Amino acid sequence: MKAAVLFKTGEPLQIIDDIQMPPLSAGQVQVNILYSGLCHSQLMEVQGGRGEDKYLPHLLGHEGVGIVEGIGDGVTKIKPGDKVVIGWIQGEGLNAPGGKYPHKGYLINSGSATTLCEKSIVAENRLVKLPPTFPDKLAVLLGCALPTGLGLVFNELKPEKERTIAIFGLGGIGMSALLAAKLSEPTKLIAVDVNEDKLSLAKELGATHTIDASKVDAVKEIYTLTNGIGVDYSLEAGGTVQTIEQAFESVKDGGGQCVFASHPSNELKISLEPHAFHRGKSIRGSWGGGSNPDKDIPKFVELYQQGQLNLEALLTHNYELEDINQALQDLHNKKIVRALIKIAQ
Repeated sequence: MKAAVLFKTGEPLQIIDDIQMPPLSAGQVQVNILYSGLCHSQLMEVQGGRGEDKYLPHLLGHEGVGIVEGIGDGVTKIKPGDKVVIGWIQGEGLNAPGGKYPHKGYLINSGSATTLCEKSIVAENRLVKLPPTFPDKLAVLLGCALPTGLGLVFNELKPEKERTIAIFGLGGIGMSALLAAKLSEPTKLIAVDVNEDKLSLAKELGATHTIDASKVDAVKEIYTLTNGIGVDYSLEAGGTVQTIEQAFESVKDGGGQCVFASHPSNELKISLEPHAFHRGKSIRGSWGGGSNPDKDIPKFVELYQQGQLNLEALLTHNYELEDINQALQDLHNKKIVRALIKIAQ
């Protein structure tokens, strides 16, 4: 099979087209990949933002959609022929390691879920069965962007109606959070980014106000929009120390809540005003939006089918697997909401 492989941190991925498939072990599932998404996490891995990589060479990608081709011992959740979403968040089923793929005398490693490849060996608990009629292209969003972004709102913040909400960073996770936040009928839904196209899209998807943080002080603008009070809730998916700090600063005293989903490079630290905690502000990180894939993904599918989630708008750029390095560069340059990588030919 063909795959994009990371051989050395800081260097482009290499497309290898004669990788062998190992036999399945207990709890493993072989999936023919149709489409993959692309997340900031892959960019972090390529650039070395998570520290030393002990698993080189290895496969990347953690959100995708495919068709089950084979199952290992003990797998009962899905069967060959099922359409499945692949994601990194653990759900029900057996936990199993990823495949070790032979290639010219050495092994290519992978985690329990990988998607930038034509065929993937995935743990049972990283798969959720999808209705056959659910659009393949949109299904990639169910692997990471939607569980994290929608989960930030539905599972983590659970905002009351008629509140004020600010969202920092309008990639796949931030824009998904915006779709969910809109459903809580906020009095103000403020979208913050540095890309005009993303801000325009946010307006189309329900933001009441947009702020270009490259031109103005986003925190000051938010306080102006909220009569000097600050917002009730802020959600951060911008991927930088600065956006986490700004999201925290923008919430009100006496109960303002900030939840952040991004993870800047390991060596970086956030700096927050200690007294703000005494005044009643709070901040916490999120692990995948607190989502349970087996319970939440069917709910997200239903919301889409009811016409409450405009998922088509989130897939802003299309690439072939051979163009993966261009896709990563575009993601680094903040051009993309969510990229769609076509795998199956």
